[in-house]
Amino acid sequence: MLGLMAKKVGMTQVFDDSGNLTPVTVIRVDPNIVIAQKTAEKYGYSAVVLGFEDMKKGRVTKPYAGQFPENITPKKRLREFRNFEKECAVGDSLGAEVLSECRYVDVTGTSKGKGFQGVIKRWGFSGGRSTHGSKFHREPGSTGQCTSPGRSFKNIKMPGRMGRERVTVLNLKVVKVDVDNQLIMVRGAVPGVNKGTIIVRAAVKK
Repeated sequence: MLGLMAKKVGMTQVFDDSGNLTPVTVIRVDPNIVIAQKTAEKYGYSAVVLGFEDMKKGRVTKPYAGQFPENITPKKRLREFRNFEKECAVGDSLGAEVLSECRYVDVTGTSKGKGFQGVIKRWGFSGGRSTHGSKFHREPGSTGQCTSPGRSFKNIKMPGRMGRERVTVLNLKVVKVDVDNQLIMVRGAVPGVNKGTIIVRAAVKK
């Protein structure tokens, strides 16, 4: 499966030849360096390990540096892509051209953190009425029974930290692949903040 690590630049809009507006997210593909190749004979499956973003020398420990070939600078992020459909060798630099033939992609990222939120924002509870003497507005309401079982069950929807989770958006249409500038434009939004690291893969369900 083809895939790359990239950076989310932000959103903009483009117009086609008919004048129709399309909202797009711009993704910048910095060099993805092939760190290692795994074969089915040795590991039981075939895969390619890609590295993304150089690390500062002072932050590289010897055990971490040991997994990189001598001529490759240690990378901040490593990602394994199984059944990689493009021929490559250790040390090769991959870019947006890997996904130039894909019409749809899946994008994985970390969603924006919202902090501690109540049940109305976090879970979409409707809340109580605002007037006519009601004192029940944004509270969660009952969270369990009385003496039996005498506790709240697990997985009850309650207030808590919201966001900053791994999110995958499927089947985003590729509007344009600019190989010269290493940019990919996909229709719609992708998870995460601007300048955040995301994973772009060829769509699984298309």
